[in-house]
Amino acid sequence: MLKTFPKGGVHPAENKVTASKPIETLPVPKTVSIPVAQHLGAPSTPEVKKGDTVKAGQLIAKSSAFVSTNIHSSVSGKVLKVDKVTDTSGYRQTAVVIQVEGDEWDESIDTGKELKKDTGLTGEEIRNKTLEAGIVGLGGATFPSHIKLSVPKGKKAEVLIINGAECEPYLTADHRLMLEKGEELMVGIRLLMKALDVEKAMIGIENNKPDAIEHLSSLAGKYKGVSVHPLKVMYPQGAEKQLIKALINREVPSGGLPIDVGTVVHNVGTAVAVYEAVQKNKPLIERVVTVSGESLKNPGNFMVRIGTPVSELIEAAGGLPDDTGKIISGGPMMGKALNSLEVPIAKGTSGILVFPENKAKRDKPQNCIRCAKCVSICPMGLEPYLLRSASEREMWEMVENERVMDCMECGSCSYICPSRLPLLDYIRLGKSTVSKIIRSRKQ
Repeated sequence: MLKTFPKGGVHPAENKVTASKPIETLPVPKTVSIPVAQHLGAPSTPEVKKGDTVKAGQLIAKSSAFVSTNIHSSVSGKVLKVDKVTDTSGYRQTAVVIQVEGDEWDESIDTGKELKKDTGLTGEEIRNKTLEAGIVGLGGATFPSHIKLSVPKGKKAEVLIINGAECEPYLTADHRLMLEKGEELMVGIRLLMKALDVEKAMIGIENNKPDAIEHLSSLAGKYKGVSVHPLKVMYPQGAEKQLIKALINREVPSGGLPIDVGTVVHNVGTAVAVYEAVQKNKPLIERVVTVSGESLKNPGNFMVRIGTPVSELIEAAGGLPDDTGKIISGGPMMGKALNSLEVPIAKGTSGILVFPENKAKRDKPQNCIRCAKCVSICPMGLEPYLLRSASEREMWEMVENERVMDCMECGSCSYICPSRLPLLDYIRLGKSTVSKIIRSRKQ
């Protein structure tokens, strides 16, 4: 019997139409806008100014706090300005805008294709390389990876979990990475194991990717302590807490972290980025992005330089269809609609989805019928109908007491609701408000 998490979950139509599409390298754009906050925590501090010339891989914004990380130029050229731009979340934030001139890379980066397996670096040196290279979680959370590798005093990592679930519909970037960069992934996993001082790593992959399971299983035998585990197809299997429960049957406590149950979770894309950072001295300056949608002429998976406008990806996928109703950054369950095609691709951008008009509009909400479907499918055991009602009425104490901060915003409740209530919208409002209240108590 395939492993999965025991509580809640849904199974939306998978729509993995790009699963068989090999990764294409997108041409370097004429201009990039590279935000200095592409991670959870404090924004990085710009290190360049208007008129400076930069190379691909050069540091352009430095980590400004413990929960922060570095930002590097993804291109070579001239800095046009350091100014506010709109990012994929719809907010305006500081970015370094660079006019591309050629494609000159920093001399320290090894651009060769040869696989490098061995390293003489210590665990601490691997963690430092991860910080220097600006590696963050590429599964969407964008948590600075060097922090996950820094196990707090009194805690002990026993097993490394690698997230290859990619449970969001449409997205296939991780799937293609597992197929096309399997060896680099394995070396990256071994580096993460060394940094954490663990002897065991488990790769969880949903069973709708049999080719990736077969490929990585054949490679795992050459890498001590690494094993591959097929998982039942169930959303949100790729969430940290659900993946941990499925693979090692441990439950992260409310308000807790994976390290509290002896584990650390990293995405497959993050592991490949760690390989490139440690073995090739390559910072995180590009990533794979799935571009998909029913009406697109050429949906696919593209290797994209960070800072590339979304419009360039849509052009590569055949242009914007006439029936377009909505464009989403990320997956359809947790992604957010874009209001411009000129927003830049960031480290956390896993997909760009183009939905036709007939799938872009929400149905009109009806009254709650008390069916409790939202309760039965919540993977965190919350009561979404109650959180929505309390948030709508601004009953913030109740919202906090009902554990709104445990919500991972997976969207399963909104997906399943027969009344088409905007449950997640109100829960996000409640979570944001409660988060501010909690922070104000600590000041």
